[in-house]
Amino acid sequence: MPRHGGHGPMKSTEKAKDFGGTMKQLIHYISVYKIGIFFVAVFAIGSTVFSILGPKILGKATTEIFNGLISKISGGDGIDFGKIGKILIALLCLYAVSALLSFLQGFIMTGISQKMTYRMRKEISEKINRLPVKYFDKTTHGEVLSRVTNDVDTLSQSLNQSATQLITSVTTLIGVLVMMLSISPLMTVVALLILPISMILVSTIVKHSQKFFKSQQEYLGHINGQVEEVYGGHNIVKAFNKEKDVIRTFDETNEILYQSAWKSQFLSGMMMPIMQFVGNLGYVGVSILGGYLAIRKTIEVGDIQSFIQYVRSFTQPIQQVAQVANMLQSTAAASERVFEFLGEEEEDQVVEHPVSVEGLEGNVTFDHVQFGYNPDHVIIHDFSAEVHQGQKIAIVGPTGAGKTTMIKLLMRFYDVNKGAILVDGHNVRDFNRSELREMFGMVLQDTWLFNGTIEDNIRYGKLDATHEEVVAAAKAAHVHRFVQTLPNGYQMELNEEASNVSQGQKQLLTIARAILADPKILILDEATSSVDTRTEVQIQKAMDNLMKGRTSFVIAHRLSTIRDADLILVMKDGDIIEQGRHEELLAKGGFYAELYNSQFESASSCA
Repeated sequence: MPRHGGHGPMKSTEKAKDFGGTMKQLIHYISVYKIGIFFVAVFAIGSTVFSILGPKILGKATTEIFNGLISKISGGDGIDFGKIGKILIALLCLYAVSALLSFLQGFIMTGISQKMTYRMRKEISEKINRLPVKYFDKTTHGEVLSRVTNDVDTLSQSLNQSATQLITSVTTLIGVLVMMLSISPLMTVVALLILPISMILVSTIVKHSQKFFKSQQEYLGHINGQVEEVYGGHNIVKAFNKEKDVIRTFDETNEILYQSAWKSQFLSGMMMPIMQFVGNLGYVGVSILGGYLAIRKTIEVGDIQSFIQYVRSFTQPIQQVAQVANMLQSTAAASERVFEFLGEEEEDQVVEHPVSVEGLEGNVTFDHVQFGYNPDHVIIHDFSAEVHQGQKIAIVGPTGAGKTTMIKLLMRFYDVNKGAILVDGHNVRDFNRSELREMFGMVLQDTWLFNGTIEDNIRYGKLDATHEEVVAAAKAAHVHRFVQTLPNGYQMELNEEASNVSQGQKQLLTIARAILADPKILILDEATSSVDTRTEVQIQKAMDNLMKGRTSFVIAHRLSTIRDADLILVMKDGDIIEQGRHEELLAKGGFYAELYNSQFESASSCA
């Protein structure tokens, strides 16, 4: 399975649709870590305050050196190195404490962000299992993967940086402003003149970059979905020589992503040099005014040095606030996508007074079922049938008649629009969904095997099964002899696509899995469509033994495989148009007879 990550320089910086609402939701989500966040804030503020005091103390050392030199020239004692040493030791201790507090807040904040990431991924994983099938019918796998990887990573990284940076930036702004005013209110006014210019430039850049950020994230999702889709069907692409078409489509999407990405990153990158240029203008103004005030003895020489450092420290948090604003947009956009996913409508997993599956026999009733994937387009109009325990029911009909849809309704992958489906007289809606599905064993035409040993794949139907039970199920599915010929036998590892076994062999393994699960109701959807005729006969014999005493639904296009069915339901355009046994339906000479004879004639002509 393709894996998508968000670890590169490209980050999801799409603008959130509801920034305020999403941030409130995020704050509520992380409120469980409020104690840790409180200490992060305390340590961040403490570290910043101790750091802010540094330039003022260093300025006193500069003033002491300057006064000492003047004193030496005037014939005095000169520089007092002892006093300067005490000042520098105090400064060193101050910076050491600041560094320690910074380390502590970083350590705690990293832990909080990773715990939140762990919790969020866990909730997404659990959410996936509670979502209805219809969600995945309308959402690409790449989109879902993007929520788990790109969005959660972006949220973790941006939150880790923006939370502490916002605290330190605001504290620095306030602290530096206080220190600047304590040195010279006039110089502070001059320094603050750079603020309006900075804010105008930053807001202009952010405004123009947002549309490119939005496009960047949108097409990043398209790229993810396309890669997942193409490499999932790589063999089909090669079989139809569509490599050039795939590359062309990818290049077109990649080009749009490239254009939006470089423009957004370029505009964001312009912030720093522009802010530095504006900051340098402030330094020039402060230096000229500071020299003038020092000549007039209004301030000391060391204060000029301290003030220039504070001006530099004052512009830096403005830059950081601009970056935080960008990161918060990124945080909000990623959060919004994750919360949207977590807020998707779920299947009703449990009911208030559930019917127990214990003791049920497997009688199934379809009572005037009506259904459509889209309410405006009904595909099953009026489906009714009585199925008794132990019967083998075959559902046949042309493609699109609604055969597989009926099975999806029976297992509550979807709920009927009208009518009801009953198991032993109980509406399927009255069962807990997971318990209802425990009654069913399924073998689908689309086989699914995971990365693991053959034995583990068969045991998926019954996790506590012994090796002997696994082998017995494999023998019943006529796959045991094949497994013995493989390297390592039942311990052979299947790769991610199970491409190291044939399609027919994969189907046999899924049948063994269903046999091991020993369900009350068996569903076979084109279960023998991918095997040869000889293997098909063997499977049919095994299935006949398996289906004895068990209600079974068989969907098949090969009508020769269901001639011994107790009841054949013939579907067309969502309705049952004929029902009965094989011989009865042939004698009627209706739609079933037409289907059967057309297959017989096709087989004869092929022979």
